[in-house]
Amino acid sequence: MQRLQFRAMGSTITIVIDSDDPTARSALNIARRTFLRYEQILSRFRSHSELSALNRRAGRGPVRVGYTLWCAVQYALRAASASDGIVTPTVGAALVAAGYDRDFATLADGIVRRPAAAHPAPAWRHLRLDPSRRTIALPAGVQLDLGGSAKGWTAAIVARRLGRRFPTLVDAGGDIAISGPQRKGAPWPVEVADPRDPDHGLELLLLWRGGVATSGIDYRRWQQGDRWQHHLIDPRTGSPAATDILAATVVASSLTIAEMAAKTVVILGSEAGLPWLAARPQLAALLIRLDGTIIRTPNLARYCWQPTAIPTS
Repeated sequence: MQRLQFRAMGSTITIVIDSDDPTARSALNIARRTFLRYEQILSRFRSHSELSALNRRAGRGPVRVGYTLWCAVQYALRAASASDGIVTPTVGAALVAAGYDRDFATLADGIVRRPAAAHPAPAWRHLRLDPSRRTIALPAGVQLDLGGSAKGWTAAIVARRLGRRFPTLVDAGGDIAISGPQRKGAPWPVEVADPRDPDHGLELLLLWRGGVATSGIDYRRWQQGDRWQHHLIDPRTGSPAATDILAATVVASSLTIAEMAAKTVVILGSEAGLPWLAARPQLAALLIRLDGTIIRTPNLARYCWQPTAIPTS
């Protein structure tokens, strides 16, 4: 195994290649540069990023964008469609209003801010994309946030590229893309940690390919005024989601699908989220409610490691 770990997109990125090929080190370094380059383009916290430039042009008509931003926005809109608008990139202004106005590493600085009024997020269908000219037109007041979607999208791209040569696992802050089985055919082990006790694992998943993503309200949270806020905005209200789910882990055929689904379920809460999952039997999930209840969808068992039974005499 060869691995590389670094910081990008607000998270620790770990890339693992199952190969002793000496060229794998070069491939890992190219993958790192991909993450850092995409961060420069897609971060709303960098004033000179292409995304920030697009946001500043909201209401001013079509803007021609680079290929990377074009693809990232298209992916975000596909996620919005697949989630019936629950996961949408149009929550940028709502995140700022909730206090998430700079990189999370500098957010917990103890500064108390007065909460801004919340408003429903603009509808994602109001964006105008012209593929022939590769332009995006944002309506006035719309601010895009690609955040976690860009991170998962980048991880999936890196895993696919590296996977053409090496069995690869890419872990982007807990969102994991797997190119295929390890070189001897074994699955990759992925532990689902308990957010209430990160040193304790709830399940050990065995995955041959695809992706697994965890989303929750336990990590990216901060205090604004006299209340705690988190980064998962319910676009129907424009406020951090009022949910009974602390965290959700979803296994899917790709990381991009898993990441969208995990966010959707947390924002919806268990009452609406469980039927949403049941209607999509290709997804497997583990949910943790705020009251400590753990819910596993029936099909999760196919991915879970089971200790070999020891016969007794």
